[in-house]
Amino acid sequence: MFISRRSFIKGSGRAVALAGLMSSTATKALMAATNSAQKLFHATHYGAFFPVVENGKLVDVETIPEIDARPTAMLTEGVVDRTYHRTRVKYPMVRKSWLENWDKPGYRKPELRDKEPFVRVDWDTALNMVSKEILDTIEKHGNEAIFNSSYGGWSHAGLMRPNVLQGRFFNLLGGSTITVGDWSGGASQVSLPHIVGDMEVYSPQTAWENLLEHSEIVVWVGCDPFKNNRIEYRVADHQMYPRWEQIRDKGVKFVSINPQNTTTDQWVKSEWVKIVPNTDVALFSAFAYHVYTKGMHDQAFLDKYTVGSEKWLDYITGKEDGVKKTPAWAAKITGIEEAKIIEMAETFATKRTQFAGAWSLQRAQHGEMTHWAIVNFCALIGNIGKPGEGFGFSWHYGNGGMPQGGNSLPVGLSQGKNFTPNFCPASRITDMLENPGKKILYNDNETTYPKTVKMVYNAGVNFMSHQQDTNRLIKALQAVDTIVVHEPWWTASTRWADIVLPATTSLERDDITSGGTYSNNKIYAMKKAIEPVGESLDDFEIFRRIAEIMGLDDKFTETKEYDELLQFAYEQAGISKKVPFKEFWERGWVDMDTPKKAHKWVRHGDFRADPQKHPLHTESGKVEMFCKTIADQEIDDCPGIPKYLEAHEFLGNAKPGQVHVVSPHPYYRLHSQMANADRVRARHAIQDREPCLINTEDAKERGIKDGDLMEVYNDRGSIIVGASVTDNIMKGVISIYEGCWPSVDSKGRCNSGLINFITSTQRSSGLSQATSANTCLASVKKCTDPEGPNQAYNPPEILKKVSVEISEEVVNPDRGSELLASFMADMEPGEKMFYERCTVCHGPREPGNFTKLQWKGITQTMFERAGLEQDERKLVLDFLMKAAKDGG
Repeated sequence: MFISRRSFIKGSGRAVALAGLMSSTATKALMAATNSAQKLFHATHYGAFFPVVENGKLVDVETIPEIDARPTAMLTEGVVDRTYHRTRVKYPMVRKSWLENWDKPGYRKPELRDKEPFVRVDWDTALNMVSKEILDTIEKHGNEAIFNSSYGGWSHAGLMRPNVLQGRFFNLLGGSTITVGDWSGGASQVSLPHIVGDMEVYSPQTAWENLLEHSEIVVWVGCDPFKNNRIEYRVADHQMYPRWEQIRDKGVKFVSINPQNTTTDQWVKSEWVKIVPNTDVALFSAFAYHVYTKGMHDQAFLDKYTVGSEKWLDYITGKEDGVKKTPAWAAKITGIEEAKIIEMAETFATKRTQFAGAWSLQRAQHGEMTHWAIVNFCALIGNIGKPGEGFGFSWHYGNGGMPQGGNSLPVGLSQGKNFTPNFCPASRITDMLENPGKKILYNDNETTYPKTVKMVYNAGVNFMSHQQDTNRLIKALQAVDTIVVHEPWWTASTRWADIVLPATTSLERDDITSGGTYSNNKIYAMKKAIEPVGESLDDFEIFRRIAEIMGLDDKFTETKEYDELLQFAYEQAGISKKVPFKEFWERGWVDMDTPKKAHKWVRHGDFRADPQKHPLHTESGKVEMFCKTIADQEIDDCPGIPKYLEAHEFLGNAKPGQVHVVSPHPYYRLHSQMANADRVRARHAIQDREPCLINTEDAKERGIKDGDLMEVYNDRGSIIVGASVTDNIMKGVISIYEGCWPSVDSKGRCNSGLINFITSTQRSSGLSQATSANTCLASVKKCTDPEGPNQAYNPPEILKKVSVEISEEVVNPDRGSELLASFMADMEPGEKMFYERCTVCHGPREPGNFTKLQWKGITQTMFERAGLEQDERKLVLDFLMKAAKDGG
């Protein structure tokens, strides 16, 4: 299904451009007005709102246009629909065979996960079983045998995210095997610090005013900010939408290089240039060849600001391999006509051009190459660090372009130190389970997978939906004795669990969050609006109770009550000196100022102005067009310059009838969140399945009409989706949103349309071990034999409640205190502050995974987001310099 400009307006609620440009004074006036109304206030990934509660039940949400410029249906409909949805997990549950053999690990029949009923139990039974399993696993197999699959913090917007609480709890016991990296920017977050001294994918973008005043062209490379900015890691406010409109109305031209025509393209009237997926490096190499051979490049910039241009240009001109990367060469690979490539190259080299590259580009085999190729082309034309020009890889996230507030924010609980050295790159979970003890490299760090994984603990993450090649994962998990999941709903991860602990939604607990990934200009109260549904508990209380069984609750809570912890967190923010906690909590939110200079800030502007005074945090201090650090690792699928390397699956080597499958983020979901919101799903689902964009010609060739069911399949699996026939996607490519909930039929097909049943676990490269989800070929046919309706959004069979008496002697909880005593060590102030406050999108990175130089680059953005004062920055940096890979 294609989202048109008209439906974008309709689905966005009131298009309040005035609200998007609203002043701080107006916001404070609104605060005063709402003060008197004594309304509850809450905030989510989808926006801030007033919950409308009648007789103790949430019945509606009241949006706040003065905060949220364009509230979406996810907020206005989805929040209510999913709160009481039939898929709510209301009570502790244990899978039938696991419960029958709870004291016999070898007889729990893991092959029956998702195939047999759950049994309702009481909280004491569930928590004693969980406690026993944790302690037994550590005692028999070591801490490494517990895998913490909660890599991300997207479950809700608050500080008390379950992944943080889970890390805190297990680190009291000595830790667990964790993930490193993530699915969002897994390849570039490793490669770009070597190349430009910063992760870039999680970094603030040039302030939007610069584009308004200086840009002539904005080039979207796979980038769709009007879709992706509908949600936020913290709280969406959609403030960049009216700014983009101003830029459009000023006459700035937009060019979109993408296999599909996007919501953004329709909104800003982009020129659409169709490209074969996974061939962007070939295109930018051809741009470079034409510009360089025509003498249109900026040699002075190359000489002053870069290293290694000669080696890269030897590749571009064919001196290295005998192949000139001409526009004609690229035309055969990319599907873009030679004349169009030449036209774009000359236009971009002579006009003031801002490139906006999406994260999706690097979710592919050899994904590290794509952003690097864009960086090198920008260096060749010398536009890095100019107002309204250069490159940026986060325009589509967190309202990239909004000026940076630079404000210190509330601080959550410290996770503490994980004493377990093993880790698993986030997209390699299946590989870890299939290959115990295997050695792999990650950013030139060698790690060894655990000798065995006997327990998976998963709080607030739907890892079963976002891991590639789901069938392989399901089989690999059969080696795991116990899977524990905290969840409010019967998601994929819950259905494949053994013990399910019902967690509250954010509306059923108090919390605090902040607004604007980059603007950082608001702090929000997330006030409890309703009582917990069923017997649900919030994640903090679940972990506190397990810690209490083990005698560790005082360590877990720091002897503070929950409300004291929230107040303490708020008081770490600078604004708390002006607005005390009580006043903030009564208001519901507090507004913070943005420095005037932030409105003129240019990414890499200081570097361009004075590269000696403001060097990049690379080995050379410059843009590394050839990177010796990467080259010296001698990784066969990640060379030292950005080369076009043919993917193992793409249209250039497809079998007859195969199409390339891309899986972008959803328009009406946050990954898998909101999938069960019936009114929201009805806006895009086709026969209650995931919609699939298919080109008109491709559909006609297969006898498929709009609204039909289709089967998309390869040797990894098969899914059933609904056909959305359109000319807004190029021939040979189909697009299926990631993140729906699965339902497996008797033939092993996903009857709901979960894309990861057909995606590959192929790594991006040996440098980052990141996902290659967008490197995927499949066949398509009309589905004539669906097995009834989609059951993904209905609960599993649940048997009547039972209680199991488990004595304290059986649990032997004293083992927890003994573990704490054996592992606990006092952390230095900088170390504690790093784990408490410093995040890179999803969470703290392990210090030893990066070099001192890389940390110097990463911390530029990290410190800004954390709001650390200069003395605090020094403490953290001192710790990182000692703990870094080369810190000794």
